[in-house]
Amino acid sequence: MPSRDRSGRVLLPCGDSAFLVELPGLSAVIAYYRGLTGVSGDRPLPAGIVDVVPAARTVLVTFDRDMIRPSEVRDWLEAAEPAAVVAGTGREVTLEVSYGGPDLAETAQFLGMSTADLVELHTSSEWTAAFSGFAPGFAYLVTTHERLRVPRRNTPRTAVPAGSVGLAGEFSGVYPRSSPGGWQLIGTTTAALWDASKAEPALIRPGDRVRFVEA
Repeated sequence: MPSRDRSGRVLLPCGDSAFLVELPGLSAVIAYYRGLTGVSGDRPLPAGIVDVVPAARTVLVTFDRDMIRPSEVRDWLEAAEPAAVVAGTGREVTLEVSYGGPDLAETAQFLGMSTADLVELHTSSEWTAAFSGFAPGFAYLVTTHERLRVPRRNTPRTAVPAGSVGLAGEFSGVYPRSSPGGWQLIGTTTAALWDASKAEPALIRPGDRVRFVEA
């Protein structure tokens, strides 16, 4: 049966080796994820915890029943305190971007600003990787304001080039590989967002701080 902990989070059993924690919104997810894994995502997890996966309003925690009891996992989840982001702490990723994407001018017009102002705002904002999804290495980035909130394209492209930097809704993101997509494309980066040969394949992990720099 689902239960609500003392902080108002809802813990739902998910099969026999996972819990799904429901939270009020994205900012709560980020803070709770950092509370579990550390501000830099490098806090050791309890033995038996396999993975901690944030999403838009939930955090999924999987575990090995041979190493840890479900009751112990529940106790750990209920005891976790949200961790606020402190300026200058945590892991930071810098991405060089060539601004000049096919949707840059139209997006700037929609926002009621010049293309130069859009680029300045995109680069001056600090973005946080809220969660990953869509494709390996794709991180949904959020910032502290809504001045860059734009709709998705009415007609998605059948192929978006790898390295394309886009905006959609409250998010910014970078396509790690060529794929269909409906985000507003404002630039490109040559950074490798996903490298399966590395111990940490994803360049950007949930909880990371991201800075865009004009190339």
